[in-house]
Amino acid sequence: MSNSISLEQWEPKAKELSKTYGRMLKQLEPRKTLQKLPELHEEAFEKIDCLTCGRCCKGYSPRFKTPDIKRISKSLRLKEGQFIEQYLLIDAEGDYVLQQTPCPFLEADNRCSIYEDRPSDCRRFPYTDEDVLLKRPQITLKNVEFCPAVYFVLERLRTDILQTPKKPK
Repeated sequence: MSNSISLEQWEPKAKELSKTYGRMLKQLEPRKTLQKLPELHEEAFEKIDCLTCGRCCKGYSPRFKTPDIKRISKSLRLKEGQFIEQYLLIDAEGDYVLQQTPCPFLEADNRCSIYEDRPSDCRRFPYTDEDVLLKRPQITLKNVEFCPAVYFVLERLRTDILQTPKKPK
């Protein structure tokens, strides 16, 4: 595999390759790909510092599940109802999400003021080391347009496929 994925101009490249990524995600061999993802995820985050970006927190809301609400409310010393009323609303899918973006817990330096208690969606984002990348391609294709780590992982998968010799029929 090549290690030379350029992160320069990643955003327009991600948009340009969106259909290619969509086709690729359908064609990847799940078991083999899932074995590669942790390594690619680690490599992506060796090159990308989330604190220089913060785009996920600036324009995206995680889902807040019941355990998240309980944990965060306790941490903020709020009753669960107060926390929900102050910060959350129910979206079209019936999930609790933030009332506003950017995230009210995002600090000026892109750090999270509730980092230790953050929602599970935030802990797992951008899902580049787990099966969500393959099982929910619509989320992967949405995330690749605003997260350079997703772009990096998809590009590594794509270049790996391009460099893999075809088996003779």
